[in-house]
Amino acid sequence: MTATDHAADLGAFVSASPSSFHAAAEGARRLATAGFAAQDEREPWDPSPGGHYVVRDGALLAWRVPAGAGPTIPFRIVGAHTDSPTFKLKPRPDVGGFGWQQLGVEVYGGPLLNSWLDRELGLAGRLALTDGSTPLVRTGAIMRIPQLAIHLDRGVNADGLKLDPQQHTAPVWSVGHRGASILDHLADVAGCTRNEIDGYDLVAFDSALPAVFGGHGEFFAAGRLDNLSSVHAALTALVASPGSERIELVAAFDHEEVGSATRSGAAGPLLADVVSRILGSLGASADQRHQSLAGSVCLSADAGHAVHPNYPGRHDPANLPVLNGGPLLKLNANQRYATDAAGAALWRRACRRAGVPTQEFVSNNALPCGSTIGPLTATRLGIATIDVGVPLLSMHSARELAGMEDPWSLSLAISAFFALEP
Repeated sequence: MTATDHAADLGAFVSASPSSFHAAAEGARRLATAGFAAQDEREPWDPSPGGHYVVRDGALLAWRVPAGAGPTIPFRIVGAHTDSPTFKLKPRPDVGGFGWQQLGVEVYGGPLLNSWLDRELGLAGRLALTDGSTPLVRTGAIMRIPQLAIHLDRGVNADGLKLDPQQHTAPVWSVGHRGASILDHLADVAGCTRNEIDGYDLVAFDSALPAVFGGHGEFFAAGRLDNLSSVHAALTALVASPGSERIELVAAFDHEEVGSATRSGAAGPLLADVVSRILGSLGASADQRHQSLAGSVCLSADAGHAVHPNYPGRHDPANLPVLNGGPLLKLNANQRYATDAAGAALWRRACRRAGVPTQEFVSNNALPCGSTIGPLTATRLGIATIDVGVPLLSMHSARELAGMEDPWSLSLAISAFFALEP
């Protein structure tokens, strides 16, 4: 595989994953094709050697058990997340007036609101039906959040665009069809009736396809690169891995953009439960479980910021990562990222082994630093954790910008991380 091949496959993964539920399902489909076995959480745990995966709502965990694994076997974990900032469909979603049919949506996470204007959007996620099933559903491009014309807001360029999240973000999805219901439309797409829909978790997505462009084809643009770029890189590395003497595990959590405090988020019990059940199936005692974790390491892979050429003052003046300069090593003195010196050294070893460059990211002291699932994983499991990820521009936009080389470099570095000796 080349960087170009990887980018094309990343584009296919993003296109198949308009919601966290779709990302988990697409990842599971790829794992099943590669011979991984599905694990039902309601069933006894399968300790057999080989690949396994479990899906919980919009989260996906996958791992490979080596032959002869014992109760103190350590883990090499890569953590990522399947969700992205967007808009979520509200209850009683049919709103509007003046002949327009609109949808009531709620802001999910911290999107750049203006980036969602004047784009052809769809809805995707899951339905909960009266028979207990939860089918996935996605529409085509059915809606748009139209911006007010400059003729009606003459000062917008001078004064800046100001959007009220309640008043100005309701998309239009029809006009002149009084009584039209989005639930009827969703039922048609899902092949059920409106009365069968008892609940839904549905979010907006940008319907534009991923694109490679630039003067030398060096850019890759798509929605949800934060953080499907990491999910895809980790799954690609896991599937390609020949295996090692450790359990290689990829944890793609949901709800990172809203704090992770859910049953499928990194602050919940999911990873700890899976690790405990894997070790329990291998006969580990409580003390042996702690021995295993003491020898384990986690890469928290989440996108980071490239230096913005129009706003260089928003970055640390000595650490200015660029697109295609290699994946980031993310550091923060206040532990918003979990990287320490030992973790940084391990990451550099992995990058050297993979033959890829790496760059440091640290925040400008005058600006607050975001965080990731890294500190959550470190505190919940007590394992050494390193924060990394590809550099982006336009993070939290409806359409983000990466370098063509960086997602592939991240996947190669993850492969090397899996293979490194302790």
